[in-house]
Amino acid sequence: MKRAIWLSFDLGVRGDYEGIYTWLDEHDATECGDNVAFLDYEFKGELLEALKRDLKESVDVTRKTRIYVIHRDPKKKTMKGRFIFGSRKAPPWSGYGRGEEEVEADES
Repeated sequence: MKRAIWLSFDLGVRGDYEGIYTWLDEHDATECGDNVAFLDYEFKGELLEALKRDLKESVDVTRKTRIYVIHRDPKKKTMKGRFIFGSRKAPPWSGYGRGEEEVEADES
């Protein structure tokens, strides 16, 4: 089976960029900005599990590795995204927008 996916990756300062670049090149990925790629990924079985196994064979995954995949759910026809390695962290833009004003409470 083949499915179009976007891959966003943050491997940290000492991450295995050579490994992921080799993997992306071997899969004819298209560059889509800093650390984002698009590709038609061929796999057997369940997409995210197959992709995770495949990447783990080519990329040295550490606790700092963060790889996020965006794909279309073929049954629901909706876009989905999920970290296959790592998790979310506080965004660099946090605190720039106008937030709610902090209200001071007085004891009565």
